[in-house]
Amino acid sequence: MTQSPNRPWHGVLVATALPLREDLSIDYDRYAEHCSWLVANGCDGVVPNGSLGEYQVLTPDERARVVGAAVAAIGGDRVMPGVAAYGSAEARRWAEQAGEAGCASVMLLPPNAYRADERSVLAHYAEVARAGLPVVAYNNPIDTKVDLAPELLARLHGEGHIHGVKEFSGDVRRAYRIAELAPELDLLIGADDVLLELAVAGAKGWVAGYPNALPAASAELYRAAAAGDLSTALPLYRQLHPLLRWDSRVEFVQAIKLSMDVVGRYGGPVRPPRVPLTPEQEAQVRAATEKAVAAGLA
Repeated sequence: MTQSPNRPWHGVLVATALPLREDLSIDYDRYAEHCSWLVANGCDGVVPNGSLGEYQVLTPDERARVVGAAVAAIGGDRVMPGVAAYGSAEARRWAEQAGEAGCASVMLLPPNAYRADERSVLAHYAEVARAGLPVVAYNNPIDTKVDLAPELLARLHGEGHIHGVKEFSGDVRRAYRIAELAPELDLLIGADDVLLELAVAGAKGWVAGYPNALPAASAELYRAAAAGDLSTALPLYRQLHPLLRWDSRVEFVQAIKLSMDVVGRYGGPVRPPRVPLTPEQEAQVRAATEKAVAAGLA
């Protein structure tokens, strides 16, 4: 385990896919088993109720039960739930619920019901930080239209509102700017297809998608990259990249769930408004996954 007791977001934390039955109800037992399987195969923890976990289409009861299932399976120190919500008060309540469930940290998007300005972003993170758990920010300007630029991240950190950031912008140059402006702010890899670049730049962890299907190979890749062992990391990265780049596509949930099915796990369906992959997309994901399996990466 590469986590630090004071910084449980270090290492490989899997943004977990959520197993849905054919009637689209949640299989909580299967989800708990999945969390345990990920840790047994080299991952350090999980991030339930992120976008990959389809949190936007869960009921409040479902969101709470997902967190509880993860904590019961692997312990709260290994669970960093997403607490995103349209309102700051609701996001704070989700952070408080995470603390009551035994979690050691939470991950928070900026306000995303509208294009929030800097003052709104600061107020949002300040409110959720009052719940008392360390907050890892999630910068996803592609989907939220709110960019947590390095200067804003430094201010959020300087005011004590965040301890880390999941960086999904895809701009690897930001890693160095963040390190200059806020050297104590932990950078976490947020997009699978820039894993090597951000690990080499000093990332302390990876909030990961494709380890849902390929945990052991993915964990090996991250640890080699973080250690600067490019002779191990680069060949692995090249082999896995045709899959990893799906993590940055609109259909990432469907693609990762399909890869889980292909390797013999259970991915299952998605809830609307997501729809299944097109036949062409399915063929691409299936072929890339089968190639990874044939290479001994699953």
